[in-house]
Amino acid sequence: MNAGKPTTTNPKRPKAVSPQPNAGFTDEQLPAASANGEHERIQKVLARGGLGSRREIEGWITEGRVKINGSTAKLGDRLSPGDLLYLNGRPVIWEKFALQPTRVLVYHKPVGQVVSRKDPQGRPSVFSRMPKLLVGRWISVGRLDINTSGLLLLTNNGELANRLMHPASTIDREYAVRVLGDVSDAVIQQLKEGIELEDGKANFSDIKHTGGEGANKWYHVTVLEGRNRLVRRLWEAVGVTVSRLMRVRYGPAFLPEGLRVQGIYEMTPKEIDLILEYVGLPKQSTQHVNENKSGRGGRRS
Repeated sequence: MNAGKPTTTNPKRPKAVSPQPNAGFTDEQLPAASANGEHERIQKVLARGGLGSRREIEGWITEGRVKINGSTAKLGDRLSPGDLLYLNGRPVIWEKFALQPTRVLVYHKPVGQVVSRKDPQGRPSVFSRMPKLLVGRWISVGRLDINTSGLLLLTNNGELANRLMHPASTIDREYAVRVLGDVSDAVIQQLKEGIELEDGKANFSDIKHTGGEGANKWYHVTVLEGRNRLVRRLWEAVGVTVSRLMRVRYGPAFLPEGLRVQGIYEMTPKEIDLILEYVGLPKQSTQHVNENKSGRGGRRS
C-alpha cells in the first residue's frame, strides 16, 4: 500500500450520512429566509444563532443578563417584531436569526487554514471560502488546528452545532493519521486504555492499522471528545511522531470520496434530517423545500 495515501474505512454507525453529489441547494436555489421566527422564545432564537445552547441561554435569562425593551427578560418570554433585545447590556440583532432552512456544509479543509473568523497573524480562514448567507452566519462544528486537514462541518443552525459539539453528546470523530516509527501492540493497548494528559485522562476508543511501508504507518483512530490537539497529544505521549493528520468522519458524516481539498459539499434536506435526528432535534419542515424543487441540484465544488 502507498504510505502517502490514507485508506478511509466507514465503520458501521447508526444513521450514517454518506453524501452523494448532485443533491441539495445551490446558493441561487436556497429558499428565502422565513420571517416565522417572530413570537419564538428568546433561548430558541439565540441558540439558532449560535450564541449558546438553549440551556445556557436559559441560565443567562435567570441571571438577569437578558433584557427586552429595557425590561429584564423572564423564562418563557417571546420575541415579537420590533422588540429590542440586549445581552449583557449590548444590543443583539435577533432578527437575523429568524427561522430559516437548516444548511450543513462539508468542507475539505487543507493544512494552513485556520478555523476562526479573524486571525492576528493574518493566516487564511476557512470562513473566507464559505458561500454568503442572506441571514445568519456559518458556525463551525468544532475546530481543526492549522496543521490538520480533512472534514469540517459548518451549519447556519446554532442549536445543531451545539448538539454536535456538546461533551455530553460523546460523538465520535475519526482521523486518518500517519506516524513515523514502529508502534507495538503494547503501545496500541496503552492508547486504548487511556493516558493521563495535562488536562485529564484521554484515550482512543478505536485504533486500526490501515497500511504503510517502511517508517511511515497509517492508522485510523477515533476519539469521543474535541479537546485541543487531542489526537496529536495522545501519540506524542507514547513517543510517536505524527507526520500527517486528517479527519475523515464526524459522527454520522463522512468526508465524501473525491471531494477535493478546499471543496465544499452541501448536504441534501434528507441528509440534514438524518443529522438532526441523530442529535435529537426535530426534522426540518419541507414547506419551503417543496416550493423550490425546480432545477434543484447539488453543490459540490
